[in-house]
Amino acid sequence: MRLIGKLLLVAAYTLPLILFQELALRTRWWSDRIAPRLWHRLTLRVLGIRVHVKGAPAAERPLLIVSNHVSWTDILVLGSITGVHFVAKAEMRNWPVLGTFARLQRSVFVERERKRTASAQAREIAERLAGGDPMVLFAEGTTGDGNRVMAFKSTLFGAAYLALDCGKADRVIVQPVAIAYLRRNGLQLDRRERAALSWIGDMDFVPHLKMLLQLKAIDVEVYFGDPISFSAEADRKTVARRAEADVRRMLTAALRQR
Repeated sequence: MRLIGKLLLVAAYTLPLILFQELALRTRWWSDRIAPRLWHRLTLRVLGIRVHVKGAPAAERPLLIVSNHVSWTDILVLGSITGVHFVAKAEMRNWPVLGTFARLQRSVFVERERKRTASAQAREIAERLAGGDPMVLFAEGTTGDGNRVMAFKSTLFGAAYLALDCGKADRVIVQPVAIAYLRRNGLQLDRRERAALSWIGDMDFVPHLKMLLQLKAIDVEVYFGDPISFSAEADRKTVARRAEADVRRMLTAALRQR
């Protein structure tokens, strides 16, 4: 009954916010970032996930936020902090609820396996960056177990370079961000427990959601690192490696704290 009650609560505020967002996109009377951020915050409360922020998103635009990726809940976590748009995998477009909000949040959907489309996808991200939209890129290209950072894929970092072609800015700000799931019910998670919270590969969404709804308080910390300037002279692979190192350093420091 408790699980059903939580699902009904989510449904109760989701439909009005979808309609609110549709109206925002059609009329431009208010920002289209208000409803998604509110939905993320409300849903985190239902799931019992508490977000603690260290640092702050960069104010300068264009802004590309690059983060490690542990679970679909990362979208809620980052979306609750500030108004952002996501670079998401293509199959997410058809997910129930989350997929709807991803579309309404004007996410860019990419097919990472199709290298022939990579340049077009990078161009779309670049246009959004040049237009002032802060974009979030989960640069590992997949989800991990929350205990380590995998190698960053540098391909979509090229969007930062392409954004400079629009001539609206002489640099793009790339900001590394580390997401660390640290505690449950106030107790420190160990490596096995943290991996159990992650959502990896082709895991079914519904069982993972059910597991989260059965848990109580989960504490996640989000670390915003020092911005990296991406100018016309920058190399995307070098910037990707530097961002990866910064995220790894912040995650490691977070997991070692007691």
